[in-house]
Amino acid sequence: MSEHSNLFIKRLEAGETVIGIAGLGYVGLPLAQHFVKAGLRVVAVDTDPGKIARLRRGESYLLHLSAEWVPDAIEQKIFCPATGYDALIGADAVIICVPTPLNPHREPDLCHVESAGREIARILKPGALVSLESTTYPGTTTEVLLPLLSEKGARAGEDFFLAFSPEREDPGNPRFSVSNIPKVIGGVTPECAELARRLYSRIFYKTVVVSCPEAAELCKLLENIFRSVNIALVNELKMLCDRMGLDVWEIIGAAATKPFGYMPFYPGPGLGGHCIPIDPFYLTWKAREYGFTTRFIELSGEINTSMPQYVVSRVMEALNRNGRALKGAKVLVLGVAYKKDVNDIRESPSISLMTLLEKQGALVSYNDPYVPEIRPSQGHGLYKDSVAADAETLAACDVVLVATAHSCYDPEFILEHAPLVVDTRNMTGPALRNREKIFRA
Repeated sequence: MSEHSNLFIKRLEAGETVIGIAGLGYVGLPLAQHFVKAGLRVVAVDTDPGKIARLRRGESYLLHLSAEWVPDAIEQKIFCPATGYDALIGADAVIICVPTPLNPHREPDLCHVESAGREIARILKPGALVSLESTTYPGTTTEVLLPLLSEKGARAGEDFFLAFSPEREDPGNPRFSVSNIPKVIGGVTPECAELARRLYSRIFYKTVVVSCPEAAELCKLLENIFRSVNIALVNELKMLCDRMGLDVWEIIGAAATKPFGYMPFYPGPGLGGHCIPIDPFYLTWKAREYGFTTRFIELSGEINTSMPQYVVSRVMEALNRNGRALKGAKVLVLGVAYKKDVNDIRESPSISLMTLLEKQGALVSYNDPYVPEIRPSQGHGLYKDSVAADAETLAACDVVLVATAHSCYDPEFILEHAPLVVDTRNMTGPALRNREKIFRA
């Protein structure tokens, strides 16, 4: 172990380590909470001043994460949220949790990682550890981040330490939090990996060290591609079952009784969120560098991205059954978050559904108790406010489209008052009355 390594370990064991976090979204803020609970001081930056203002008021902007720990942590100065990277000066470890979106050509956009890397290189103290958690293609840590941190001659594994450790967040899932999910770590050098392992062991019950950052980067992509491919499979089967007059949900439930060799996945109106609709394309892009075409991955992406169009066609069929055209029809979309019981609309298929429906001339409104408004600044052209989902509103529409099955929705109430329900999530599956109003999509 080098002198820098020994000092890092000594400070960590004494509880003196200062953790810096770049990016306070679904990944960064829960990390901050857990490090604070572990007794370490956290300084964190986010370029969105609105987030920092809310934290300083003791509020959380994440539906699934309570803010009750924030006021005391800020008052005791063990949690210090800020908008500028100078706040990270003196941090012993800096964890990067910034977005990694796709550009308009469906190619990786690493501008946030590059910007964070340049800022961290400017203020990084000797012997500090940098860990990238943002999901990306194999090689990002060593090909993009390492050169930025080494620009002034600093050497990884000697002057500073660098690792990749993918986030594994599942917002809204009460069974799993940061601490009870194993943490995968890949260091640029064995010493980098060891320091990252010791750091993360303070809040994760289990760490899994792999051979290099590229292995950790591909591990994360494999996890999300696995889901994408299997969701595409059941989405395709759903379309086939609709033609065959079969209930795909019944079939999945029956298959799930097999105690080995099967894992249930469920269809929907398309993929949403900050991971599964995006991450597979990071690997397909990188694979082209090696003259390799990821046909299976790309096919699953095509199926999943086509689902909103399929759902719209099913809405048209349902309305036709009631003697109503889609043009001019009043459509109430229930749920615009990308998954149940969260307030995140990134890549949400509901946005695509509403856009497609309006292009066909439908009069579209939505209800989502967790998303009170939709604005064009969020990356699309919609400008809407959530309406009530009361009996009067349900009765006044021509069709209710269930896009996100929030736990607060009562399927019996909806079926009682709505004239027609197109259900993409099987929310109405358990309903006993008014089943003739249900049209699956």
